[in-house]
Amino acid sequence: MGWIKSAEFLLQWAGPIFTYPLDQNQLEQYLQGTEGNPPERRIFKAVEMRNQRVVGHIELNEIDSKNRSATLCRVLVGEPSERRKGIGLQMVKKIVEYGFSTLGLHRIDLLVFDFNFPAIQCYEKAGFVKEGHLREARRIKDEYWSSYLMSLLEDEWRARLKNQ
Repeated sequence: MGWIKSAEFLLQWAGPIFTYPLDQNQLEQYLQGTEGNPPERRIFKAVEMRNQRVVGHIELNEIDSKNRSATLCRVLVGEPSERRKGIGLQMVKKIVEYGFSTLGLHRIDLLVFDFNFPAIQCYEKAGFVKEGHLREARRIKDEYWSSYLMSLLEDEWRARLKNQ
């Protein structure tokens, strides 16, 4: 909760699932989505190994076993001082591997606000491609924010692995 300093940042990170200020009750309701068989979402934290400090959060949501798809969301390297060090890319690569190898997914997609250039670069480095532009799709106060829809297919991911 301490990583979220404004309503705008909460929307940018989490979408409309939470309201500002983020509190324990909202997080407990959110975690209920990890229950059940199968769960609707899988949530992971990124931990720095040398001191066991949590540095990030990432999620696969809307897991659809019939269509073998899921949505990558709520990707956050928490402390600003830890950003732009490659942690986010490591997190994305690991969850993509988990989705394709462990869950047997065929497609992973995501939405990212079109002004979030570091996130877009990270996703592109991991192999995601832009599929569409959702113009002015989210309202925050008196503004509207646009998003890109990006995706990565299992075959594309496997081809990237062979070429690395």
